[in-house]
Amino acid sequence: MMTNLEVLYEDNHIIVVFKPSNILSQGDITGDIDMLTIIKNYLKEKYHKPGNVFLGLVHRLDRPVEGVMVFAKTSKAAARLSLQIRKNEMSKHYYAIINGYLDQKEGTFKDYLYKDAKTGNTYITTKDKGKEAILNYKVIKEKDNYSLVDIELISGRHHQIRVQFASRKHPLLGDSRYGTNINKNISLCCYSLSFYHPISKELLNFKRLPKNNDNWNIFF
Repeated sequence: MMTNLEVLYEDNHIIVVFKPSNILSQGDITGDIDMLTIIKNYLKEKYHKPGNVFLGLVHRLDRPVEGVMVFAKTSKAAARLSLQIRKNEMSKHYYAIINGYLDQKEGTFKDYLYKDAKTGNTYITTKDKGKEAILNYKVIKEKDNYSLVDIELISGRHHQIRVQFASRKHPLLGDSRYGTNINKNISLCCYSLSFYHPISKELLNFKRLPKNNDNWNIFF
């Protein structure tokens, strides 16, 4: 059970938190603890709320991925945040450590991805079979045959960043699913999240560097 919830911002409409690695965004068949339940328990205790607590999940991070997330505390906020995502008005930036050095230090990846419902894996496919996946990247540092990359995620497809880099022979450090590293934390963090407040319309930006571990310590 995760007890130390890191809250970056909270008001009557939204709550912004930092999700640690290896915590689910939302509960699944494993029954393991998830951020939605953790935050509901936090709100229930903080405000002494009886019964169920409303909390809207508007976006997700993969279980092994850490980073900034926003949750809605009202149905109106949830609907408006979800609309921003559909209109690509929510900006997400990630840090990733990839294996090797990229020939082009800055650029755009555009692919079509297909998720296999049976295995949960995502694959590069053709335009007629997959969904468009776009990201912009920029190499920040290089060291010991690893690269620290800043990624702007344009479309949020399942395992998108992991698959797009792995398909170009640069899998993320620690990614046992699409790479060769086993028993390590994946080096992927949503360090920056920007969106318009669902009620005030103010542009909000939240940043949080990755938490220290053996991987991130290469560059931070």
